[in-house]
Amino acid sequence: MVEFGLRNSDCGSEAFGLKNLKSLSWNLSEPELYEYALKRGEASLAAGGALVADTGDHTGRSPKDKFVLKDEKTENQVWWENNSAISPAHFDVLLADMLSHAEGMELFAQDLYGGADPAQRLNVRVFTEFAWHSLFIRNMLLRPERSALASFVPEMTIIDLPSFKADPSKHGCRSETVIACDLSRKIVLIGGTAYAGEMKKSVFTMLNYLLPDAGVMPMHCSANVGDAGDTAVFFGLSGTGKTTLSADPSRTLVGDDEHGWGPEGIFNFEGGCYAKTIKLSREAEPEIFSTTERFGTVLENVVLDEQRVPDFDDGSKTENTRCAYPIHFIPNASDSGRAPHPKNIIMLTADAFGVLPPIAKLTGSQAMYHFLSGYTAKVAGTERGVTEPQATFSTCFGAPFMPRHPSEYGALLKKLIQEHGVNCWLVNTGWTSGAYGVGHRMPIKETRALLRAALDGSLNDVAYRTDSNFGFAVPLAVEGVDTTILNPRGTWADPNAYDAQAAKLVSMFIENFTQFADAVDGDILSAGPGLRAAAE
Repeated sequence: MVEFGLRNSDCGSEAFGLKNLKSLSWNLSEPELYEYALKRGEASLAAGGALVADTGDHTGRSPKDKFVLKDEKTENQVWWENNSAISPAHFDVLLADMLSHAEGMELFAQDLYGGADPAQRLNVRVFTEFAWHSLFIRNMLLRPERSALASFVPEMTIIDLPSFKADPSKHGCRSETVIACDLSRKIVLIGGTAYAGEMKKSVFTMLNYLLPDAGVMPMHCSANVGDAGDTAVFFGLSGTGKTTLSADPSRTLVGDDEHGWGPEGIFNFEGGCYAKTIKLSREAEPEIFSTTERFGTVLENVVLDEQRVPDFDDGSKTENTRCAYPIHFIPNASDSGRAPHPKNIIMLTADAFGVLPPIAKLTGSQAMYHFLSGYTAKVAGTERGVTEPQATFSTCFGAPFMPRHPSEYGALLKKLIQEHGVNCWLVNTGWTSGAYGVGHRMPIKETRALLRAALDGSLNDVAYRTDSNFGFAVPLAVEGVDTTILNPRGTWADPNAYDAQAAKLVSMFIENFTQFADAVDGDILSAGPGLRAAAE
């Protein structure tokens, strides 16, 4: 077995079970990984220097093919209504078969950190079949100093072999694709998919399982911080503006997707960003666009023109085109990945029903209600069969990555909000003046102005009304913002149609929250919406 690069000789592949490999390359740098990826035909080179790879049939995550090992330790800790179980016997057979499949292959290994706070850090060793996967995960996680690699001891191990095809009858899975997580031994096995995001989210899943026991809140969120140390956290599902709104040139970017909230404040889990590129433009998002023209960035499923220039308007391969780059490619990114305790929490939703106001102030109990609800909406055309807006509820704004019951995360977040006196806001980046297809998207200029007012304290001194459907506080007027959009009912041509749409959405919230009724305090239950008479 030929080996390259720096590694810990006492904790190598042999100790894990990988053997008889053609070669194993350790902790290669970007130029070396480029050379391998291009020589092996895994990827191509774009104008500007980015590495461009296709992920094949899987252009996104495969949540139905993700499994958690059910053992004595996890049996009473994991939220099994949300996580599919795999038995210890099936997992062990899968592991043995994947190790056997790897014999004779050229593999790549990276030793990395998950977590910018040294006290909460997870040492992660990632074995990949593809060189471009090794570059991807090197971009996404935190890199140890070269001097630390010789003594690196992994706590978590990922094996990612896209060419391995699982056997459902033998491995206890659903298809030839499998993502199997052993939370006790901290092992993740990925087979049958080349979508690199599975590796990143596997680390997030592991931290979501481990950190609550240490009193640390794991969060699917972006975060930034102002010059005065005023940290803001942005929760939100895909398409709500989490990455875009946190990339504020006047504030320092802590991270765009995954963070922990511990005793010392907020810390990024990652060392990179994984941004959507569909419809990306230099004018609208210059900082992100510039990363696509840099050596070291990985572009996924992006179409190149005849001059090898990326065409970000071409979604023929998938609407989920992505770029993965180290966070220091963003000019105003944090060097440490850490920030003080937050002053503000923003929960983002893209309401395609046109019901929610552009901003609302939440009480602590209301914040917990909306955190556990995790609401956004799909619009017509995003998925086959979707012909009108559909409510989507993903608890904690990240249900696919939550091994524990949402009430655990909710209770921890509630405690931290109370301890640090955090202001909580619900921001609708979706539709106004009507539902999707009738109204229009909330103007980004207005959303940014409302966020600035929330973060700089301006909203502390304005008058509010109580929303008749959801019960939260909505400002009556904000300087620099078109007052008409603050009252969504007034923006509809037919107020009665708004009332009917609002009643429909409220009913969806109430029905969804029944699953948490026995797990939360009465004050959180009473903080939800009700079918009230319109009073605007």
